[in-house]
Amino acid sequence: MISSRLIAAAVVIVGLAFVAGARADVVVETVTVGNAGNVPDTHGDGYGAVDYVYEIGKYEVTAGQYTEFLNAVAVTDAYGLWESAMEDVFGARGCNIQRSGSSGSYAYSVPPDWADRPVNYVSWGSAARLSNWMHNGQPTGAQDLSTTEDGSYYLNGATTDTELENITRRPGATWAIPSEDEWYKAAYHKNDGATGNYWDYPTGTDEPPSNDIIDPDPGNNANFSEALGAPYWGTEVGEFENSQSPYGTFDMGGNLSEWNEARIGSWPGFLDYRGIRGGSWASSWDELRASSRMATFPSYGYAARGFRVAQVPEPSTIALLALGSLGILWKKKR
Repeated sequence: MISSRLIAAAVVIVGLAFVAGARADVVVETVTVGNAGNVPDTHGDGYGAVDYVYEIGKYEVTAGQYTEFLNAVAVTDAYGLWESAMEDVFGARGCNIQRSGSSGSYAYSVPPDWADRPVNYVSWGSAARLSNWMHNGQPTGAQDLSTTEDGSYYLNGATTDTELENITRRPGATWAIPSEDEWYKAAYHKNDGATGNYWDYPTGTDEPPSNDIIDPDPGNNANFSEALGAPYWGTEVGEFENSQSPYGTFDMGGNLSEWNEARIGSWPGFLDYRGIRGGSWASSWDELRASSRMATFPSYGYAARGFRVAQVPEPSTIALLALGSLGILWKKKR
């Protein structure tokens, strides 16, 4: 039998073995979501079943990480990875990523007290482009097929709602926006085997969390209903150190609501929306629940919207594991 530890090792190797000599400044800390083949949440709407082991970001993508991404590929920002609202911390409630210079020589920075807070005003398309960049080994260069436009997703200049709604994860993807099932399982599954047991909230409970910004964190706590307020609005990722999900993720309820890959119709016969889960600092407690499923246009970023990334095994890796022909010694980085 192939152990979940061995499968997790293959996931990490797939995610890290990229282009030789490529720049790799951004480190995304992940947690392993095991219990492959778990049953969907049958008392909900049937989400959460995933038949493979994968990794998911322990935290939401931060303003500091996104700034590194911008400096690598947005010297000329062809596809609007940066939004002017990001720099406006008062009127627009942005994440304080500042841009200087002119097209062809843009540079980006974020103050230290904002760097570990989640990035906002990121569209679904921009989240997919960061995923491609991660897949490609974090290269430096123009926004083209070698950096942001191909990899886990074939974007090739896609920016409209219709174009972005039709983008799908490619079979060889490594880093990606979580599917709705991947996101749901990491947030709500009880991590008790291949079961159909789920919590109502991503803090590992069926009781609504509180929103107390206190230290130490008392547990079952989240940033919602404008608990922190101006100018930050978003807490530093992992602020609620005792309120993680059963798999060890943070802020899957509150802070920022998060994109997933779901394609959801805006009206019958049309599919212009992408899925959102988890609620935000602007939400009420009920949007943090497993039953709360939302969506919006994929070409727009919002003050209360962010994302995290997942690291998934290639189909060929899963096949090798099934044959038992891959032997790996792996020690997870902490």
